[in-house]
Parts: sequence; structure tokens; C-alpha cells
Amino acid sequence: MEEFDNIAISSRIRLARNVDGLKFYTKLDSDIDANYITNAVIKTLEKFEVFSHIRLSDCTLNECNAMFEKHLISRELIENKDISSLAISEDEKFVVMINEEDHIREQCMENGFNLYKPYRRLSKIDDEILRSLPIAFDSELGFITASPSNLGTGMRASVMLFLPALEWQGQMEIIYQSAKEEELTIRGIYGEGSRAKGSLYQISNQGSLGYSEDEIIDKVSQFIYDVIEKEKRAREEILLQEYDKVKDKTLRSFGILSNCHSLEEDEMLSLLADVKFGASLEFLNIKDDKKFMKLFYEGAEANLKEIFDFFENKKENILRAEYISTEVKNLVQRR
Repeated sequence: MEEFDNIAISSRIRLARNVDGLKFYTKLDSDIDANYITNAVIKTLEKFEVFSHIRLSDCTLNECNAMFEKHLISRELIENKDISSLAISEDEKFVVMINEEDHIREQCMENGFNLYKPYRRLSKIDDEILRSLPIAFDSELGFITASPSNLGTGMRASVMLFLPALEWQGQMEIIYQSAKEEELTIRGIYGEGSRAKGSLYQISNQGSLGYSEDEIIDKVSQFIYDVIEKEKRAREEILLQEYDKVKDKTLRSFGILSNCHSLEEDEMLSLLADVKFGASLEFLNIKDDKKFMKLFYEGAEANLKEIFDFFENKKENILRAEYISTEVKNLVQRR
């Protein structure tokens, strides 16, 4: 899928599971139930590979928010930090959230566009969790989940796409409508309830009841293929019709990021998107795209606080400008 790498950022499979006989997280009778779920999941994961177990009650709120900005955990897990935890693989691609909206949320992510790869890795561990724990399941409704939208397979298959050209041409409303007609949903950079920033969009299935896992993956994948082709055509049209305008905009954004004194988070995301867009149109060269993409969350508030430990005498926007400016100068150059 290398031809899609500058459009498809990452692919993620998530599975929702609950332990039969126990109430959902908001009504767990005691810490004993929460600890039972946690210990059983950790014991199961140990059979497969090395996972680090993190109890959110041992983390500061900023540390939790930093993991959220990196797309490792959800807001719901943070809201339940007194009883929630996560297990994370060494490569940080596999995460199991425990006592989130559901008792167990398994998720696996891979770079680029390939939903079957994370699904294959995830399904092996999920099979063992299903053998090790009495997971709630109904013959008609499938896996019993906190949200009705997850009934059935409990699967959410999603791909993060970078769509600056479709934004430029004002076509995103058409994409939203097409997704709705296909029973898919489009969310922003931080998932449910978030708006699009940095030209980044998460596209996923809206529900899972009545579909098999393969059918969900194929359905989402076909739509992603179509959107990617539309984005590629939009980029070609922009180069033909608005070459000077788009080149000026992307190079100006590179100049601002390289030389700014103060930088707000939303402005940073917009400017980074412009630079990435400029690189895809070959006005700029990004030496290491993986490092560059990390800037989208490293410059976010919580991660910035982790990098600098504390702000003390400097304001957040000034520290962000210093950090992002230095990194952009090292990673990006004009062609």
C-alpha cells in the first residue's frame, strides 16, 4: 500500500468485550470486580508477548492526556481513571483498555492502509480472551456492549486519512454524505465527538450488528479506496489549476513554522498539514515522515508538558514554537 502512504496515515481495529454477569463499568459493584477483570486480562496477555501494564490511578492527569493525544487511550478511560488501566505492547501498536466504556477494549494499529494486518494480530489475542473469560454474548445480538452501535461483532475498523486537497476543493461535505449513505462515520483527529484538525479524518463503520468481521473490513476498505482516489485526483487538479497559489501557501506555512516565536496548538496543526501537503506535491522534502507525523501530537499541550516537564517561566505557545520550529528545520527542506 506504499502508493497510499501520503494519504492513509494509519489503520486500526478495535474490539469491544464485556464479562458476562458483571455490570458495565459505571455500575460495577466493587473494586473487586474491576480488579478481577484487570488481572484476568493481564494474565491472558502474558501468554502472547510483552505488555506493560499501566494503572491510570498511578498516572497524573497530564500523563493520561498525553497518551490520549498519542491515540493510545480514550477519553472514557481517563474519566474512569480510579478503576481503569491499560496494557500496551512494546511497539505501542497493540493496546488493551480495561474498564473503559466496556470492560475490555482491544485495539491494534498499523501504519498506512491495511486493516487486515492489525486484525490478524488482534484476533489471536481476542480468541484467547474469549477462552479465558466468560464474555457476554447473545445468539441474536452478538457481543453485548455498552453502546448499541457495537452490538454484533463489537468491531470498529477505522483508517486515519490525510485529505488536504479535498478540503481545498470544498468536497468534504460530499464525502461526509457518501459515508452516511454507506453506514460509515467520519470523525476528527481525536475520534468520537472531535472535529477535524490538520486535514486528518478517521473513517470507520457506524455499526457492526448483522455484519461479519471480514464484511466490515471489506466495506470500510472499499470506501477508503474510493476516498483515496478522490484525494489523488484532487491533488492533480490543484497542481494543474492552482499551482502558484498552493505552492505559495505551503511554502509560507513552512516559513512560519521555521521562524515563529509563538504558536497556538490549532494553528500548529493547520501549518503542519500545509507542510505535509506541500511535500506530497513535491514543493518540500520531509526527510523522515514518521518523525514529522509525531509533531502533530508532540506539540499538543499534554505532550509538550511531558517534553519540557513544566513550563515555569515560559508560556506554552512560546515553548511550542521553539520546539516545533527546531524540529521542522531539521526534518524539512525546500526542493
